[in-house]
Amino acid sequence: MSELMGVINLDHELDLLNELTYFRCGAAVPFAGRYRLIDFVLSNMVNAEMQDIAVFVRRKYRSLMDHLGEGRPWGLDRKRGGLFVLPPDWNDASDTSHGDLQHIRNNMDFFKRGKAKYILHSGSQHISKVDFCDAYDYHRKMGADVTLIYTRVDQLEPEHDPCLRLEVDDQGYVTNIHHEKDHPNVYMEMFIMEKQFFLEQVRYCIAHGDSYFFRDAIQRNHKQLKIAAYEYKGYHAVINSVESYYKNSIELLCPENYTSLFKERPVNTKIKYEAPTKYLDNAAVNNSLVANGCVIEGTVENSILFRGVKVHKGARITNSIVMQKCEIGENAVIENVILDKDVNLPPDRMLVGDVRRPFVIAKSSTL
Repeated sequence: MSELMGVINLDHELDLLNELTYFRCGAAVPFAGRYRLIDFVLSNMVNAEMQDIAVFVRRKYRSLMDHLGEGRPWGLDRKRGGLFVLPPDWNDASDTSHGDLQHIRNNMDFFKRGKAKYILHSGSQHISKVDFCDAYDYHRKMGADVTLIYTRVDQLEPEHDPCLRLEVDDQGYVTNIHHEKDHPNVYMEMFIMEKQFFLEQVRYCIAHGDSYFFRDAIQRNHKQLKIAAYEYKGYHAVINSVESYYKNSIELLCPENYTSLFKERPVNTKIKYEAPTKYLDNAAVNNSLVANGCVIEGTVENSILFRGVKVHKGARITNSIVMQKCEIGENAVIENVILDKDVNLPPDRMLVGDVRRPFVIAKSSTL
């Protein structure tokens, strides 16, 4: 859709996944066997046919840049427009801005060169399949200054606690934005706004010494702005802690959840050509998600294995997440564990975590 341009703002996303974000930003954390967290919002934008998409990054973005490249898997490697990964620029001595407003100001050329008239602004922590075309049509229909995208959560979990909540009236407009933990309307950190109005608000906030666009331009002025609320009703997960990452990953082993996330519109990711997984004579795999390139000779139950994992004879993996190119030695046992990339677990070792607090091993560790 040429009317929309995408902004994936990672500036406010802290390293909340502990060991999983030692060497990467949260948006680059692997998820669901072969994807990264950023793939879902990026694919939603591409499925809405957005021509210009910017990713605002501030820290630990080497892994993310390696994953995104020029945007070819998403069809964004174009001569005009496409994907822009934009680190902050600290060379302007006259810059007095702070927070993500500084990021926007320092990359103002992205907005000025893009032909789209509206902006879809999002983070990467909310995994969903939002139809941004439908949300855009709703925004135009409501005649709003800004449209916030939210979902109604009947079963609130600890990962929802930090999320903002929306009060919505019968006409579909926002009457309040707050942090009341028992309220079910969870704001998904996505909004649509007309580009010129967005830039006017950015300049106003910077001139008044503000730091964060949503808080200072939208939340504080919710009574002055005409704010519409678009309700999303599909698959939704918030990944803002190790516990939420583990829980939502394991829940994908439920066919209903997996189908809800991956049906219809595709989710694209960096392509890696590897051989199919080999299941040797002693392999026993049950209710698991196994990517290509693995070699399995042991037992895998209720677990997720990323590309290139080796499970030796007698090894047992239960309720665990094993990332790319890990190797599990003979007769080793892991249960309720997350192994980051390139972990080598020697033979006969045992690692056991709790289903509510999984045991996590950082990337490239040798035990």
